[in-house]
Amino acid sequence: MLDWLELVRAASKLPGVLRIALIGSLVTDEPDPKDVDMLVTVTDETDLAPLAKLGRKVQGHAQGFNRGGEVFLADPQGNYLGRTCPWKRCGPGIRASCDALHSDVVDRSGRCHPRGRRHYLHDDLEAICLSKDLIAAPPLELWPEVVARVPIPEDVEKAPTK
Repeated sequence: MLDWLELVRAASKLPGVLRIALIGSLVTDEPDPKDVDMLVTVTDETDLAPLAKLGRKVQGHAQGFNRGGEVFLADPQGNYLGRTCPWKRCGPGIRASCDALHSDVVDRSGRCHPRGRRHYLHDDLEAICLSKDLIAAPPLELWPEVVARVPIPEDVEKAPTK
């Protein structure tokens, strides 16, 4: 399951990507983790299409081993945005089975931000919503610097992230 390293390397070069972290079962002592869950902090201007493409590539490879993975997104203020879209063609009304809300987000000052209308943002916030605590302090930050907040499994610790 080292394809996640490719995602980290490639995503770290994308404009607007501020931080990449590993969350979920891969950073626990679970003997057979089933998925790779990444948390990527992005600016409002970040084009999510290349990040979604990387996520689909990693997920497709993982599915060949009966595994999975997700790319979760947060903004620089620590708000959960959603996940990258799993479809090659993304946007409101393209797929009847899409459960993304495509909703505007209202911040504390009452300003409305059309984040849900970003292509390749799967904002299914009624299904999944990461906590602010997890976003602020994920178990393992991989980029721009490595920060471990939990004991890291040996195979993950030995993987080169640069």
